[in-house]
Amino acid sequence: MKPEFLIVGGGIGGLSAALACSRAGARVRVLERAGQLMEVGAGIQMGPNVVRRLHQWGLQRALDEVVALPEAIQARDAISADLLGELPLANRSMQRYGAPYATVHRADLQQLLLAAVQQQTDTRLTLNACVSSFTQSAGGVILNTAQGLSLQADALIGADGLWSRVRQCLLGDEAPRVTGHIAYRAMVHQSALPERLRSQLVTAWLGPKLHVVQYPVRRGEWLNVVAVVHGRLSGPETQTWDHQATASDLRTALSRAGAHAALQELVGAIDEWRLWALCDRVPMRGAHEQAQGRVALLGDAAHPMRPYLAQGAGMAIEDADELARGLASGPHSMADLLQRYAQVRWQRNARVQARSIRNGDIYHAQGLLRWGRDRALALLGPKLMDMPWLYKY
Repeated sequence: MKPEFLIVGGGIGGLSAALACSRAGARVRVLERAGQLMEVGAGIQMGPNVVRRLHQWGLQRALDEVVALPEAIQARDAISADLLGELPLANRSMQRYGAPYATVHRADLQQLLLAAVQQQTDTRLTLNACVSSFTQSAGGVILNTAQGLSLQADALIGADGLWSRVRQCLLGDEAPRVTGHIAYRAMVHQSALPERLRSQLVTAWLGPKLHVVQYPVRRGEWLNVVAVVHGRLSGPETQTWDHQATASDLRTALSRAGAHAALQELVGAIDEWRLWALCDRVPMRGAHEQAQGRVALLGDAAHPMRPYLAQGAGMAIEDADELARGLASGPHSMADLLQRYAQVRWQRNARVQARSIRNGDIYHAQGLLRWGRDRALALLGPKLMDMPWLYKY
């Protein structure tokens, strides 16, 4: 008989797990607390380690219709606008890693994953389903929802994000930590910008205690811009990542930092911004944080990370792929299958979490650290910016 999986969370991680596991022969039910599946207007960078997996799931044609393929990644000084380093992408990524480096709107990626999941005959999606509790035994997992549903399956996968209810019930650990960084984000149609501000590159503007990243999405027709500054939100505002922002606050922060006129012009050309407080957890400390018994965690529920390596969604997709590989490898007890999944994944996820934190320190460097960063990029730019340990996985 086909194993039955309950997957909590209908975001990119949950839908990736549903698609990968159903393709590997499982029956899947996805539970989503929202009344409809929708993503906020934000972009995602996907390295070849991620794109390669999506292609293997049969999504290459659908991806080609919505992604942008940036020509290069640039690092620039946010104060002087000097080019610090550049990594060519297009041919290099295909030749070295067998897949392109792509950028995509979160909603576009979610929708193509949803469409692929809905084509699987052994998948089911339930909306308005909030997990209240679950129990597990040698015979399976029983999950209860606040709406009165009681569901039984062979395994439960928590893909319910940073504030995961499944994690809380499984590990009972502390809440995510507030990093002290605030991210502003915006998307704008490139035709609405002056031609000098349009771009088909990933550009990271690095400044003291701040940075701004811009890159194309939606076939290059739109520009996604994310600015991160030091600061805090308080109270319940830390538990959602979509607040209305005042554009003047960001412009003031850049002006005070002495940001270059070109960067200030880009930010000044965009009126509508959203913001969220960046939260994370310490890097994973063992496989027990990714799976116990018949319950496993995936994506941000297991290993939320800062966005400075652009791999949050990527690690969730890798998690889903590894889960499916275990399913397809042959008969196992469910506890053994999930333990193997956790053993394979936790150290890589911990490494990406730690490198993301380190990258944030480098991006926002001041003084001698900033000087050393700039000299290193000038001498070894492509070598430092390329990451075979990440992209070859």
